[in-house]
Amino acid sequence: MFTGIVETMSEVVSITHEGTNVHLDLKSDITSELKIDQSVAHNGACLTVVGFPSEGVYRVTAIDETMKKTNLGDWKVGDKINMERCMKADGRLDGHIVQGHVDTTGLVREIENADGSWNVTIEHPEGEQFMTVPKGSICINGTSLTVVNSSLNSFSVSLIPYTWEHTNFHQLKVGNRVNLEFDILGKYVTAMMARRGL
Repeated sequence: MFTGIVETMSEVVSITHEGTNVHLDLKSDITSELKIDQSVAHNGACLTVVGFPSEGVYRVTAIDETMKKTNLGDWKVGDKINMERCMKADGRLDGHIVQGHVDTTGLVREIENADGSWNVTIEHPEGEQFMTVPKGSICINGTSLTVVNSSLNSFSVSLIPYTWEHTNFHQLKVGNRVNLEFDILGKYVTAMMARRGL
């Protein structure tokens, strides 16, 4: 489980394919603190540390299902990736409950500089499982954010300068794909109502 509070950014060092699996080597300023078999969120996708191929570099492996549901296939060597280690049981839940299970990807449709903050509009597939509500929670590229405006297939968020600068949001461009994990509480409520025919 994660909180959506990005710890640091990792940099993609190399990408290698083995069958349908993809091995991703990354470096970060906390590589020395990582351990094999540890769960780490990368742009919101939970991946397991499987090795340390060189000094300061760690490796994670993504299976075909992960590649299909996330924006990992868009990554290139040199890209900066939002990173968060799993939540400690005695830690504060500063963001919201994030599982690290990406539901789908969305497309950045608009980035507006609002004189000190940034408003970002994301378009996503339409469906009951992809529901947002104003002032509700959404996880974009592993970052816990508050929804401002919401429609059936899009929503917007506002970013303060700290979030803009300390995540990979400052690298986003219109047309980029982002990983989305919708609020788990909302998904449970939606599923329960559907089962009751409501």
